[in-house]
Amino acid sequence: MSLLLTVIISTLLAGLAMPLGAVIARFEKIGSEWLEQEFRHSVMAFGGGALLSAVALVLVPEGIANLNPLPACIWLIVGGLSFMALDIFLKKIETPASQLAAMLSDFIPESIALGAAFATGSSNAFLLAALIALQNTPEGFNAYRELNASSAYKPQKIIIMFCLMAILGPIAAVSGYLWLSDSPQVIAAVMLFASGGILYSIFQDLAPQVKLKNHWAPPMGAVFGFVLGMLGLMLTTS
Repeated sequence: MSLLLTVIISTLLAGLAMPLGAVIARFEKIGSEWLEQEFRHSVMAFGGGALLSAVALVLVPEGIANLNPLPACIWLIVGGLSFMALDIFLKKIETPASQLAAMLSDFIPESIALGAAFATGSSNAFLLAALIALQNTPEGFNAYRELNASSAYKPQKIIIMFCLMAILGPIAAVSGYLWLSDSPQVIAAVMLFASGGILYSIFQDLAPQVKLKNHWAPPMGAVFGFVLGMLGLMLTTS
């Protein structure tokens, strides 16, 4: 299999995790109300853990390896500020798609970085692909529930839309593969920009929603998500 085809398949599978999360949300029915609440909060926590592992284990280490401290910090801060500006804008126009926008804002720059990682022969390329898939599943779950709460979006329409959005991953990854393989500093900037945005999203959208009164299991979802990323890194470097 050619490397370019590997890039396309890897990012497409990672993108299809978005409609997978939507399908889980579509058919998620738990008889007990408290158990259903606990499950949903655990899913959000798991997504936060997977996002955090992508930042801590791949994006930031790869990014700081090719940039000096000052520009590295600047790009990470710019990423956070950009996601904050997007969050403010979506709030002002009162769109029911803030989770969807956050999901795509993570997915596209990560896919660009993934394509570039494959082109440069990075040993963490497959790990990053797996982490993108891990985070896209709970993000798809949350985005579906947010859109489904609006009567303007029918369940089937949302799932089809998520399937179509999965195609954006290969497009972004091929762009990174073809045009950024000889630009390690640009790749590093993209990774750190995405990291800043992800960190903002975790603590703005996910972490405040994880806690349930008198329930302590949901935060363990974050631990499990991070452990999976750590295990992946250990397996690929052993």
